Amino acid sequence: MLNVESFREYCLSLKGVTESFPFDEYTLVFKVGGKMFALVSLDTPEFRVNLKCDPERAISLREEYPDHILPGYHMSKLHWNTVIPTGKIGLSLFKELTDHSYDLIVESLTKKVRLEMGL
Repeated sequence: MLNVESFREYCLSLKGVTESFPFDEYTLVFKVGGKMFALVSLDTPEFRVNLKCDPERAISLREEYPDHILPGYHMSKLHWNTVIPTGKIGLSLFKELTDHSYDLIVESLTKKVRLEMGL
């Protein structure tokens, strides 16, 4: 899952996920319940992903992985990280961060929407 295509496949395997290009033809956005949980720029040479994150955990991760987890590019720096899944960021941590982002969005959905989506 450390490239765009495998990341895309993983995201689409999560329940209720859709993909689109709402901003331009280069920014692939993954949503659940109509809300973004991951963004990937397809026009950069290095694979990187913006993922939503709990604010306290975001700070901790940035301190622990300063070269691979950065404040979210073009996003709220409080709630989003840009993750560069190379070096110390192995598959299991990258998958965990993706799941965390997805879970934060699912938790923010109304009970009605979660029930309608079978979440």
